[in-house]
Amino acid sequence: MGEPENRQKNNPFAGSDNPQSAIRNPQSDNPQSAIRNREVAIIGAGGWGTALALVAARGGHRVRLWAHSAEVASLLRQERENKIYLPGFTFPDSVAPTGPIAEAIAGAEIVLTVMPSHACREVYTQMLDHARPQMIFINASKGIEVETGMRMEEVVRDVLKDRFEPRYVSLSGPSFALEVAKDEPCAIVAASRSSEWAEVAQETLSTNRFRVYTNSDVTGVEIGGAIKNVMAIATGAVNGLGLGYNSAAALVTRGLAEMTRLAVRLGGRAETMAGLAGLGDLVLTCFGALSRNRRVGFELGRGRKLDEIIAETRQVAEGVKTARSARQLAARLGVEMPITEGVYQMLYEGKSPRELEIELMERPLKGE
Repeated sequence: MGEPENRQKNNPFAGSDNPQSAIRNPQSDNPQSAIRNREVAIIGAGGWGTALALVAARGGHRVRLWAHSAEVASLLRQERENKIYLPGFTFPDSVAPTGPIAEAIAGAEIVLTVMPSHACREVYTQMLDHARPQMIFINASKGIEVETGMRMEEVVRDVLKDRFEPRYVSLSGPSFALEVAKDEPCAIVAASRSSEWAEVAQETLSTNRFRVYTNSDVTGVEIGGAIKNVMAIATGAVNGLGLGYNSAAALVTRGLAEMTRLAVRLGGRAETMAGLAGLGDLVLTCFGALSRNRRVGFELGRGRKLDEIIAETRQVAEGVKTARSARQLAARLGVEMPITEGVYQMLYEGKSPRELEIELMERPLKGE
């Protein structure tokens, strides 16, 4: 996946009320981004939304951080820290937590949405009367809508289509919120059908510690970001059973094949699955100790029940819902996804991780 050259184009915020959106600051202390002082709304104050608020603030932008819960918004304003989802990181002065969604996106040039994927439609519907066609919508949610089988891009377009065609960018890749908040090096991808919009996301969020690549394959990027969570549950279950690296490596590799089949069937590119939003995010989520989806699978492998595992945390393991929606989508399209099918059965039909292991290993022999 190449890194397209940054080019100065026509201002993508044409019609915006904020003249600073096109100003380049040659004196910036961040050589990776020459654009400063943009108005950025972060919709979703979980761990990842909070980490991205810190990234945007470090990039020199003014950030409004919206929390779904009025209680959480109040705590963020009082404490100047997200002690619920990402404790230990004080908000810079340029981050302003807020509760009313109209206030959060008023005048925003960039609207970066970071909610659980099952809440995407609801939150965009709340924004409908306040959204403007000049805004660039960067979505960092990873999943497939259960009721419709839509990717997040399709959900956003479905909500906004009667008002305007959204300037949409998908943000994905290997990125644990805690490590990003610590300002450890990280590389992700911004995908859009418009290279101009992808480059705006790249320029806005890139720092010398947070590297953003661009990509035009929105479908591939979003399928990779969704299905890797299902594979992480499966890998966690393998680990929870006490099996070793051979088993986990085989599962992850075959999981990558499933991701690729589904992405290509939907019009995505196979090579995207070899990039940050495919293999990169898959490796991180399947093997990283901070992975919520891996933890769910690990505890299932140890014999615990799904309900009690989920009840222990306020954070969402996206793979639980995605296993259902991905299974439905694969069946509708005629795409073979045996690991996804097995994870669905483990989560919703009471199949044990040991039974899943046996079934996968005893499938008919075939070519790779």
